[in-house]
Amino acid sequence: MKRKYWMMGLLCSGMVLALSGCGKKKDAEPTPIPTVEPTQEAAAEPTQEPDVVEPVSSGEVIPEGMVKSYLTGEYVPEEIGRKRPVAIMLNNIYGALPQCGIDRAGVIYEAPAEGGISRLMGIFEDYQDEERIGSVRSCRDYFISYAMGFNAIYAHYGQAVYAVPYLDSEEVDNLSGLEQYGDGITYYRSDDRQAPHNVFTNYDMLQAGIEAYGYETAYDPAYEGYYQFVPVGERVDLADGQTASTVKIPYVSQHPYFTYNAEEEVYYRFQYDEPHVDGNTGEQLTCKNIILQYSPWQPYDENGYLNIDTISGGAGKYITNGKAVDITWKKDSQWGVTHYYDASGQEITLNPGRTWVDIVLNDYADDVVIE
Repeated sequence: MKRKYWMMGLLCSGMVLALSGCGKKKDAEPTPIPTVEPTQEAAAEPTQEPDVVEPVSSGEVIPEGMVKSYLTGEYVPEEIGRKRPVAIMLNNIYGALPQCGIDRAGVIYEAPAEGGISRLMGIFEDYQDEERIGSVRSCRDYFISYAMGFNAIYAHYGQAVYAVPYLDSEEVDNLSGLEQYGDGITYYRSDDRQAPHNVFTNYDMLQAGIEAYGYETAYDPAYEGYYQFVPVGERVDLADGQTASTVKIPYVSQHPYFTYNAEEEVYYRFQYDEPHVDGNTGEQLTCKNIILQYSPWQPYDENGYLNIDTISGGAGKYITNGKAVDITWKKDSQWGVTHYYDASGQEITLNPGRTWVDIVLNDYADDVVIE
């Protein structure tokens, strides 16, 4: 499915970032990447009774010309909902804020990176009129694994050296800012911010990059979606779950947290002790669902690069409508879907709307605050 991936740059021994340059994708097999050994603790089965309420529906009538979004479970026009999404890496350090266009993402992933920072990945399907998305930043290998579960085209500007073998894979369709169709075609630099926080893209440029590489724009015919959603108009209420009016995530730099608005039935996002807003609209970000995914990990090297296990599984939380329940998770494969299960072993069902996934390293799971 993927055209040849054009590499630009030389990887020097001991370096952790890929440098820009120009060259053709290597034909040799990539060096194997060390993986995290699964732990029995992470895979432990819960013993409590299930908290997730499985709604019952006699059948959902979807309006003509519409489909249910694989990202949000909401009705969207078929030409949007059956077109492959784009997963875009977004800078999240204070000097790069506010992010632009992030409010158009149907799913947002947040995961730690080296140095105690977190990085975001927005997965976009409905962004046709978005003229400024970014700032776009570099790739980490675990984000590729998350993106591929959505059959997404992966957009990034630069990469850590440990991500290169994944990006070289024929299974990964990616748009790199350091490659042949990067600057000027897929990405542009804005003059209102300093480098490296000034790389942006938009719908037209992303489509130009996709066309230049010849990537398929329709979902793989075998793709069946990622999340399980209740029918539009119905709801999941975690009646026996713990109260979740505030959810604090233990990322040491951003100090992110969510607060529940009971009237609107959404969570508002904060970080750096202020509302987390979209730079295009000035509006604060919200989400309907929060998934906390506790993940095994180990360091790649002394520079702090993280080898996060995206496959083996572990514990976590599902949070919606002011309540939280324990869950477990496991991924089908490196490129497959992540499944989330309640205490009875049944796959959870989400409320329609945006889902925010926070990857929490196992060592810090006890530092999550839900109250």
